[in-house]
Amino acid sequence: MPQQSPMTQILFMYLPIIAIFYFFIIRPQRQQQKKTKEMQESLKKNDEVTTTSGIHGTVAIVKEKTIVLRVDEGCRIEFDRESIASVTSGEVKPEVVK
Repeated sequence: MPQQSPMTQILFMYLPIIAIFYFFIIRPQRQQQKKTKEMQESLKKNDEVTTTSGIHGTVAIVKEKTIVLRVDEGCRIEFDRESIASVTSGEVKPEVVK
């Protein structure tokens, strides 16, 4: 039986580790980044959103690189599109108990 070269042994040892690293870490992260970017690009007026800093508001104006959120009556804040973490307008809101 012919003996394998040390380079071939190293290749066969590290190739499965690299494949596992790619499929469990790199690929899911890229998919999440793509999904987030698509969500940020598809924002429209009256979407209820949450920013990365935790501010909840409704989209009032959509600009090319920024979004103006209506946070309260008479209070509007302008954010970069990248600072929008999630859109919550399609979710069911729990009732607030007073």
